[in-house]
Amino acid sequence: MQNLVAAIERLDPLTVSGRVAAVNGLLIEARGGLSRLAVGARAEIDRLGDAPVAAEVVGFRETRALLMPFGPVEGVAPGAQIRIEPRGSAVRPTKAWLGRIIDSFGEPIDGKGPLPQGQVGYPMRAAPPAAHARDRVGERMDVGVRAMNVFTTCCRGQRLGVFAGSGVGKSVLLSMLAKNAECDAVVVGLIGERGREVREFIEETLGEEGLKRAVVVVATSDEPALKRRQAAYMTLAIAEFLRDQDLEVLCMMDSVTRFAMAQREIGLAAGEPPTTKGYTPTVFTELPKLLERAGPGPIRPDGTRAGPITGIFTVLVDGDDHNEPIADAVRGILDGHIVMERSIAERGRFPAINVLKSISRTMPGCHHPHEREIVTAARRSLSAYSNMEELIRIGAYRAGADPQVDRAIQLNPALEAFLTQDKDESTGLESSFAALSQILNEAA
Repeated sequence: MQNLVAAIERLDPLTVSGRVAAVNGLLIEARGGLSRLAVGARAEIDRLGDAPVAAEVVGFRETRALLMPFGPVEGVAPGAQIRIEPRGSAVRPTKAWLGRIIDSFGEPIDGKGPLPQGQVGYPMRAAPPAAHARDRVGERMDVGVRAMNVFTTCCRGQRLGVFAGSGVGKSVLLSMLAKNAECDAVVVGLIGERGREVREFIEETLGEEGLKRAVVVVATSDEPALKRRQAAYMTLAIAEFLRDQDLEVLCMMDSVTRFAMAQREIGLAAGEPPTTKGYTPTVFTELPKLLERAGPGPIRPDGTRAGPITGIFTVLVDGDDHNEPIADAVRGILDGHIVMERSIAERGRFPAINVLKSISRTMPGCHHPHEREIVTAARRSLSAYSNMEELIRIGAYRAGADPQVDRAIQLNPALEAFLTQDKDESTGLESSFAALSQILNEAA
């Protein structure tokens, strides 16, 4: 009955239609019905010999509306009818969505039957909570990964970026966090993923235990740009629902770069001028709007607090250049960054995190004094070894030349073993600091 009531409430008694005036690449120009149109409005376009295709208004050009379809444009003919749905889009999730896999429209794609619909609609493109009404970042979170627990400690409601090139191990790191992180629910957005990798990630990498408390939103790389962009909005909308149920949510998105690429396609098709590497101005406008939706929950008028959304967003750096436009923009928005390097992965150390280049902006405030000493000593040793690594490898460094480097050489095998972790292995926060402290003390 609730689903029926929700469906009736979404009905618009007034039907407004237009007509297809032109099709230019992925862009459909519409005439008529402009009084009921706005950017973001949804429409349905008839196709010859095929089912209608959903579309969204992305701009206007003089007296015509510009629409982009959520599916193929084959079959769209001049004069085809366009039915306008001016209310836009919203999703009605429930806690029963945990353990399910859905597409960018909120439809199940796991073959487990229909999804129950909630009573409250959450807009896809909701505004972030007001800055003055947000709670502060909470206590630190145990993520189960030693390198992150110690060197880039994450707090509840913090947002971290994982910056890496392709094939360096971002997805495996996300799966470790999904299975081991200390939280109530996980929302995973796979944006622009390879189609063959989706089941592999869900069944092998994430696993049955990880999926039980997760909602996975999927939009593969072959899907239209609008669907890839909407999958990112859907991921945050579901996370916001779970947050409002006072759950501690871990929201992970792989990757923000593909969201930016989808927005670039949409912007270029709508006639926006390209800027650095072809990215349009709206890309850099939409990034903070999306990423700011994660973070500490709002404080309600009655003084109660919603749960936090801890965000882990991967960034696929173009050509392993960590200063490319999207990486640079995202790094300035988030509360820290984790750098994964191909050279570390090539020598067989996973997760391939370069702890010297990784930063959590909640550190060192979230550490106890003795933990700060442990991290400082470990970083000093790793830095000393890194500075002399080339000389050490070719045998040009002579023992006794620098006591600090000598100690770094002595500690390096144990530190490398500490930073290496199997994807099925989990180490708690306190255990991570205890293990690192033991390594430093044994070499004293």
